[in-house]
Amino acid sequence: MVRRVYIDNKPLEEAFALLWTELENAGFFVLEGEEVDVEDALGRITVVPVVAKRSSPHYSASAMDGIAVKAKDTFSASDTSPIVLKRGEQFIEVDTGDYVPREFDAVIMIEDVNFLSHDEAEIIAPAVPWQHIRSVGEDVIASQMIIPSLYVIGAYEIGAMLTSGVTKVQVVKKPRVGIIPTGTELVEPGGKEPEPGEIIESNSRMLASLCRKWGAEPCRYPLVADDKEKIKEAVLRCASQTDIIVVCSGSSAGREDFTAEIVQEAGRLLVHGLATKPGKPAILGLIEGKPVIGVPGYPVSAALVFELLARPLIYRKQGLRTPPNQEVEAKISRKLASSMGVDEFVQVNLGKVGGELIAYPLGRGAGLTTTLVKADGVVRVPRGVEGFEAGEKVAVSLKRDWDIIEKTLIVIGSHDIAVDWLGDILNRKFGLRLACTNVGSMGGLVALKHRESHFAGMHLLDPKTGEYNVSYVNRYLGGSKPVLVNLVLREQGLLVKKGNPLGVRGVDDLAGSGVRFVNRQRGSGTRVLFDHLLQQMGIDPGLINGYDREEFSHLAVAAAVKNDAADVAVGIYAAARALDLDFIPLLQERYDLCFLKGAIEEETLDALLHTISSPEFREEVMKFGGYDMSLAGQVIWEGD
Repeated sequence: MVRRVYIDNKPLEEAFALLWTELENAGFFVLEGEEVDVEDALGRITVVPVVAKRSSPHYSASAMDGIAVKAKDTFSASDTSPIVLKRGEQFIEVDTGDYVPREFDAVIMIEDVNFLSHDEAEIIAPAVPWQHIRSVGEDVIASQMIIPSLYVIGAYEIGAMLTSGVTKVQVVKKPRVGIIPTGTELVEPGGKEPEPGEIIESNSRMLASLCRKWGAEPCRYPLVADDKEKIKEAVLRCASQTDIIVVCSGSSAGREDFTAEIVQEAGRLLVHGLATKPGKPAILGLIEGKPVIGVPGYPVSAALVFELLARPLIYRKQGLRTPPNQEVEAKISRKLASSMGVDEFVQVNLGKVGGELIAYPLGRGAGLTTTLVKADGVVRVPRGVEGFEAGEKVAVSLKRDWDIIEKTLIVIGSHDIAVDWLGDILNRKFGLRLACTNVGSMGGLVALKHRESHFAGMHLLDPKTGEYNVSYVNRYLGGSKPVLVNLVLREQGLLVKKGNPLGVRGVDDLAGSGVRFVNRQRGSGTRVLFDHLLQQMGIDPGLINGYDREEFSHLAVAAAVKNDAADVAVGIYAAARALDLDFIPLLQERYDLCFLKGAIEEETLDALLHTISSPEFREEVMKFGGYDMSLAGQVIWEGD
């Protein structure tokens, strides 16, 4: 039988409105309650109002340490005419919270009492009736409402309920979200190293964690291979056991994508394909009056679809409004082009430079899980808009606390492992975060020139002088008061597989040999160095297989060699060691950080320089090998 699967291009609002209406009609949002112990109710939501079972306090209680008295016996007391009261008949001693017998109607603080003997107490001021006595029900009265319905229970509410005699509370039953991971290529984490073509299954765990964050109870089902009948069986079982059914991957139109067909057969397929990027192949449907969400397999797509579709369902199922995302306005750092027919969601970093908030777009690949970790917020490019020009103001929906963003230092430029560890120590010691964008040394200079970063990492060799960085900084940033501070001296060389099976001895072995090479991007210091070496040796770059193939970090080129996507790369020794590769040294180079005076607050700059010069930083970096820290923290050059 020919499979007929089509991908729609349904606008997000229309798709969600359709699903919402169907669920309303099916009674999906009717609240279900359950009884729990008050002590276990933190974070739960009341399904009905909570009413006090007893008054608090339930007796007349002393509000102070002192003596309980009859107010009428004290009216004539004064500084010049003290009154002496008799124990038992005219006063008794009480502590805070003690019961005050009905014959007494006031309490005098212990500080205002002078005990003449065990049986006599002298006072010099009269007491007012009911002074320092807590009346019955002063806090709460039996039958009084303590907490309204649809209220999130916190620590104070738990205390108030227990005080008023409530030990059990009716709360909204947590929505159960069934998550079914599918795919023959998937393997569970924690086992043996995956073979080529195998993928660690992490999406279901990520979505389960989001469920918990939003108040739902996730139920993760076992992995299901790409077999239509087995997936259908899992979906039907999930529909009978949970409130929301989520199928991870299999939502597209490939030969092993069965989710849409299964939903159509077992219930109603409402939408197959959203006008969003990423996340276009998403599925919405109904089975047994319950929502089915088919999420794409790529993690960024899966997270976005789940955030857009599952989050509001989970909150509404608990009787709550979906919390609005905090939005800020920022300047986009570079041109952001987008397809006009979809709403595109772009992950960004945020940082304040020179008092202006700037958004830095991260990689836009749907499979780039680390962008979800790095992102401070999301920029939505509405359908019908071709994108944003560099410098244009955009709305950013925050994903990270604002106080962290305010303590973020933006680092744009060349990549080095040492920068990551510098950021780790700055975070631990000073609460400062480094947000790094690896665009090469020249990209870092441009960012500094445009006042779009706090500092840049660079290692640009001047072929004429043999000096690093100074001539470039002077040319691009002269007049901006630049400062070069050394971070590390490091070994650059050729990265080859363990044992060097092709017998590569140097750069000249790459020309015309068929050896697969992976290069660094144009504008990077490593690319400048490599081109200089080729020129020195008179080697035509066109003779090198892979010269135009580019990666953006030392670890990326090392990974290409490690995973047999290339035979040779140029990189630092630390990257070779990290991925267990052999290293053929070429030379030692100087890697500096460039600042502009006044661009960083003095206190922050002091923390940064202190960390670079610290023994802790030096010890951490030296563990990687291939580094020389003899100049670390030294000012190499200052410009006008």
